[in-house]
Amino acid sequence: MAAAHKLPALTALRQFDTCRLLPSRFADLEDSVLAPLADSDATLRDLFDLDNATNERLRGEAGLLPGIGVDELVFGVPNFRIINAAYTYARPEGSRFNDGRRGAWYCAFDVETALAEVSFHKTVEYQEIDRFDDNVTYQAMLADFNAGFHDIRGMGAFARCLDPSSYVASQELANTLLELGSMGVIYPSVRAPQGTNLACFRPALVGNVRKGAAYRLTWAGSPLPTVELI
Repeated sequence: MAAAHKLPALTALRQFDTCRLLPSRFADLEDSVLAPLADSDATLRDLFDLDNATNERLRGEAGLLPGIGVDELVFGVPNFRIINAAYTYARPEGSRFNDGRRGAWYCAFDVETALAEVSFHKTVEYQEIDRFDDNVTYQAMLADFNAGFHDIRGMGAFARCLDPSSYVASQELANTLLELGSMGVIYPSVRAPQGTNLACFRPALVGNVRKGAAYRLTWAGSPLPTVELI
């Protein structure tokens, strides 16, 4: 592990209106992205059965995922399905502070940083096919935090956790911190100078989740998208 004999300092964080950007189709269709395809109640039930068979959030809420227990997920609060989905849908290769077994709630302290993060990752996808011709609508999900998090800002010992092309060191640190009961990691944005991000490990700490503004990102022949508030 990076800095194996040293852990990041703890910071008491009280941060409101953090921003997580979701593709609008996921923020608007909380139960199933297949719902618009249904032309009757019977068809809708069949589609939900199909969706639920591979729905990681529902599997997690039933206690069927190895990476997170049902006792950690949240229920009965606004947008609880969106919160739970962040932890139960992990990319196979993971992200900066989670591996493929368990997700995390990633957010930025400001929308500009959140836009820089999603723009970067979408642009990488388009670079792989060498085609910059698309538009994506994102819904900002705002959340408030009031807890103690491990903080690697300004800590040179954890510079490898901010490698722009590798998540190896950061995932190792995250797994160690999870085992020790950490709430999550505050870290400087790799994609937006001066920006700050949070990876929250615990669903119960993601507070007062609600919709903010929506944005359309358009790639028209260039790796740099235009951003439109809609």
